[in-house]
Amino acid sequence: MPLTQADIDAILLTLRLASLTTVVLLLVGTPIAWWLARTESWLKRPLAAIVALPLVLPPTVIGFYLLVSMGPHGAVGQLTERLGLGTLTFTFSGLVIGSVFYSLPFVVQPLQNAFEAIGRAPLEAAATLRAGPWDTFFTVVLPLARPGFLTATVLGFAHTVGEFGVVLMIGGNIPGKTQVASVQIYNHVESLQYAQAHWLAGGMLVFSFVVLLALYSGRSRQQAWR
Repeated sequence: MPLTQADIDAILLTLRLASLTTVVLLLVGTPIAWWLARTESWLKRPLAAIVALPLVLPPTVIGFYLLVSMGPHGAVGQLTERLGLGTLTFTFSGLVIGSVFYSLPFVVQPLQNAFEAIGRAPLEAAATLRAGPWDTFFTVVLPLARPGFLTATVLGFAHTVGEFGVVLMIGGNIPGKTQVASVQIYNHVESLQYAQAHWLAGGMLVFSFVVLLALYSGRSRQQAWR
């Protein structure tokens, strides 16, 4: 059998993690991207740098500090224990939080670029028609920024699927709970089970190629329509 039950469980857990993380990223990243696109505050550059940190930091560095902060002696860990939630390390919830931090720039930056490309003219036109801020955002901004949302969704999902260092640091390697596909590939390689590793790694390679091909094809069609 090409894939074991443990492999299938890891794939399903990965898809579940990527789906939930993408939803959270869109909810968190949209207001951040909108603020970065519209503000002239001196805080814009420091915040943009913080958001972009995962692009240059090793995943193990991010995972280490999240592990420390969410552990029993960390500020977040102590807070969650006081709330009766326990610590978030080595849990699926911890994986979601780590994934959100790690994939944040892949959602915020496409959205910010899309918001900046809209310009002020459509917003001013909506204001002259007495449209409120929320009405303007949902009826003007969102339709115009739809390509940016598509790009952010695809990149956020695909990047989360390919995580390794962050999820291993925060979640460990617990089958059915925190053992995602990338960690399962590592397990196969450690056990010298290269055939099993090929099946999983090859599947992720094909998935990544198809996602990027669909993304670039969609961009080409949008440019042709303009």
